[in-house]
Amino acid sequence: MKLRHGQHLAYCTNIHRGENWPETFASLQLHTLAVRDKICPHAPFAIGLRLGERAAVELSERDTLLEFHRWLEKNSCYVFTMNGFPYGQFHGTRVKEMVYRPDWTSPERVAYTDLLFNLLAELLPAGIEGSVSTLPGSFKEFHPSADALKAIRQNLWRTVEHIARVSEKTGRTLHLGLEPEPLCLLESSAETIHFFEHLRAEHPNDPRLAEHLGVNYDTCHFAVEFEEPQNALACLVNNGIKISKIHLSSALKVSPTPEACEALKKFTDDIYLHQVVARDEAGNRTIYRDLPDALDFANRQLAIGNWQLPEWRIHFHVPLHAPAAPPFENTNDHLLGVLDLLAEYPEICLHLEMETYTWEVLPPELKSQSVVEQLAQEYDWTLARLKERGLA
Repeated sequence: MKLRHGQHLAYCTNIHRGENWPETFASLQLHTLAVRDKICPHAPFAIGLRLGERAAVELSERDTLLEFHRWLEKNSCYVFTMNGFPYGQFHGTRVKEMVYRPDWTSPERVAYTDLLFNLLAELLPAGIEGSVSTLPGSFKEFHPSADALKAIRQNLWRTVEHIARVSEKTGRTLHLGLEPEPLCLLESSAETIHFFEHLRAEHPNDPRLAEHLGVNYDTCHFAVEFEEPQNALACLVNNGIKISKIHLSSALKVSPTPEACEALKKFTDDIYLHQVVARDEAGNRTIYRDLPDALDFANRQLAIGNWQLPEWRIHFHVPLHAPAAPPFENTNDHLLGVLDLLAEYPEICLHLEMETYTWEVLPPELKSQSVVEQLAQEYDWTLARLKERGLA
């Protein structure tokens, strides 16, 4: 939906199953229209569309794309942003580190992302910018070599050139957002700024870099990294990096007492990677690859009585409207800090997307009666916070 200052708000459809186009389209018909009816029945409803590679290829068929165009018009919906992070299956199977495959060393990632921009240019209404979010280069655990890092930059630049050609041909304003995430090649504002400085050195005075490549700022990810929004956003913007999109999302925050560690077991799953960043009173940080790794370490320390409780922030997207119930807290303060900055400088970013994709693996007490009800409650919470700040 369109907000007061020309911004657009959607939820990301990666919360729903759907790896091919028929499955993806069915979820839009079943779930997205139901959310629209609850939240925005009398105005155009924005969709943050997640397309895996298979679904994108199938949607690119001319008749299929025309049918989707007609469906959007008939149901007063529009697509302004796409999630191009997960290339393959994202629900119902082990995803973990495979969500970063293929990474930006791969021509498959380039072809897939270029295809998303071709589709977005076709679907995007006139006068609205279009964005696609993607993984931040690679996963650190893949140990990219100097040659691999060079390939990542070269492949990203090929896509920037493609976006520029599509933008010029169609008259659309299009941009790609790298999404920093814990333990990825880019996980902090400092690493992101350094990466963009390297790109600028390789493509000096080329305006296409600033126009078509930026950052998808996920409030969960930056909060897990213990960054403050006023500092992180200001550093990115002051270094000339476009904020392509903002993911409105919240992480778990906890002090790992024995009771908390026991309660955290219900958040472990075999589907997604839940990186944990721990910080002690001196500000020292430790990063654990996954929640079970952090719990194993904590339990060993608790057993020998050698445990000075740090603060843990866990990459587990929890519903925005869910109250913080002891022993858990959330990182909504980071999200609200971002909205405070947007209220003061709304031009920072025009694309807002709620992204709580963890519906299927949430503990029962955090789930609403249905995914539609959960999304409606997240909209209610988010719109209330936006209205408090004059943004909606």
